[in-house]
Amino acid sequence: MLSRLLVTLQFALIAALAGPWGAPDAGAWVAVLTRVPAVLPIGGGIALGLWALGVNRPGNFNVRPEPRPGGHLVTTGPYRFIRHPMYLAVLLFAAGLVLGDVVPWRVAAFIALAAVLHAKAAIEERLLRDTHPGYADYARRTPRVIPFLHL
Repeated sequence: MLSRLLVTLQFALIAALAGPWGAPDAGAWVAVLTRVPAVLPIGGGIALGLWALGVNRPGNFNVRPEPRPGGHLVTTGPYRFIRHPMYLAVLLFAAGLVLGDVVPWRVAAFIALAAVLHAKAAIEERLLRDTHPGYADYARRTPRVIPFLHL
């Protein structure tokens, strides 16, 4: 139940950030995407997300924090540097959306999204430790979400 709630919140917050709410016209996306501070994290998020998907094939990962039955632990590609590259990809993309139109509610939505992903990661970490014997060692040597920063 908690997992489904977190996933629902995650997608609702992403949709809220991605929408042109309060924008003066339909060209709001064009305005966001022409701002260099917005384009860099959006592009980085998309690239990282595609890299992670290429390494961790569909059928092995789950949008909910529960590991898929029979799934295997991936420690290559971006997973060499961080344990949750998809979460970082989402945060980068969302940060770009915020930078494209910095208003207080978008900043609040970004903070809420980061909190939701943190909660998902905590659940996922516990379940991965239970499912994969090598996960504890992997977690000790690999940062959670931010490369080179063990938090």
